[in-house]
Amino acid sequence: MRIPRPLVMMTAVAVAALTACSGDGVRGTPGASGVRDPYFPKAGNGGYDIGHYDLALAYDPDTERLAGTATITARATQDLSAFNLDLKGLDVEKVTVEGRGARFNQAGQEVTVRPSDELDDGETFRVAVRYSGDPVTVTDPDGSEEGWLPTEDGAVGLGEPTGSMAWFPGSHHPSDKATYDLAVTVPEGFGVVSNGELTSEATRGGRTTFTWHVAEPMSSHVAMVAVGEWKTGRSTTGDGLPVYTAVDPEQADASRKVLGRIPEIMEWAQENFGPYPFSSTGAIVDRVEDAGYALETQNRPYFPGAPDTVLLVHELAHQWYGNSVSPKTWRDMWLNEGFATYAEWLWEEDEGGDSAQETFDALYDGTYYPDEDESDSVWAFPPADPPDAAHISESPVYQRGAMVLHKIRRTVGDDAFWALLRGWAAAHRHGNADTEDFTAYVEKSAPDEDFTEIWEDWLYGDGRPKSG
Repeated sequence: MRIPRPLVMMTAVAVAALTACSGDGVRGTPGASGVRDPYFPKAGNGGYDIGHYDLALAYDPDTERLAGTATITARATQDLSAFNLDLKGLDVEKVTVEGRGARFNQAGQEVTVRPSDELDDGETFRVAVRYSGDPVTVTDPDGSEEGWLPTEDGAVGLGEPTGSMAWFPGSHHPSDKATYDLAVTVPEGFGVVSNGELTSEATRGGRTTFTWHVAEPMSSHVAMVAVGEWKTGRSTTGDGLPVYTAVDPEQADASRKVLGRIPEIMEWAQENFGPYPFSSTGAIVDRVEDAGYALETQNRPYFPGAPDTVLLVHELAHQWYGNSVSPKTWRDMWLNEGFATYAEWLWEEDEGGDSAQETFDALYDGTYYPDEDESDSVWAFPPADPPDAAHISESPVYQRGAMVLHKIRRTVGDDAFWALLRGWAAAHRHGNADTEDFTAYVEKSAPDEDFTEIWEDWLYGDGRPKSG
């Protein structure tokens, strides 16, 4: 039907008026259901930035049931008619936005929230999500397990790369950091360890609530909750930094000596990497069978069984490289693992073991590993470009990533290299960075040097470079 011209004009005016009107659901658009990470495209969410998580959790190890309320403070980065949260395996019961009930639906790992009033670009808002259920274990593309892991005496929640969505809703990508408050209630007799500082412990009616506060920004992949029986220790480093350790009683004797070196390691790390970026340090040592890997959880790394000193150095170095300076995408994993692996080399060098050059040469010559296949695996792909999500924690990311750093050290000299290590950690403190940020930083720090060969052959090149 052809509309008369005056009516067309009136209709256009009416539509414009509706579009300009806030709160009518027309102007805003839904936030994206992922941040399009090259390896985990559904991780994180678009349209807002989270500033703070307030998590109230209750867990019963006997029934393995988790119930929680997550109160999230965020800022809209566009006009929003709806937005998503990541949550896997738990059932959402109620959602409010700014205190008013909101419609929602769940599909897979996505919870889509439709607030009763549209959110304006730049508006700070608070969303509360009540949820419960039997938390799940998340299996990564490489076959490793994370998320919520039941243990013989409790459970541990681990997050790298996407497992935190198994125990609380949020934007689960390293690019969206936030501060945290975590209050976890468990049956009396169990203990709870998490990130940050323990601010209170109260028992009532046969249940104990442990409250932890994380004052510095934290990516959800290094958030952690561990429920169990613990022998805890409190001390300080030489410069007064609090050290908090929690050890399963079965691991107490095996852990005592290595954990006693934390103040020494922290002093060494600050000399090399610059001021420590967080308010406390420490470690958690669980039983050997409770997880298949150590993880650089913020403030205090998690270990399944007593670590050796080199592994402790690796995970503490991550507090600078990986936790404070976090990757923009999971393709940039070598900025975490290459740096932490090179920290191992530096520690061994300073402790009278092999020099970093000797370690580099052994890797290059194929004599570092006794197995030929393992030696060849170092050259399987470029550290800055793993082929897919299943490869982001494999040898090239760690060892060849460390070799890139050693090549830079040989190019610029020791004094400039130490300055570069400290400067990089300071420049992106509590932020995010990618490989392009790093190469640009190196080139700016040493403008008279040519890094073309390092970038083309070592960082992005296929196979074993022709010269070591």
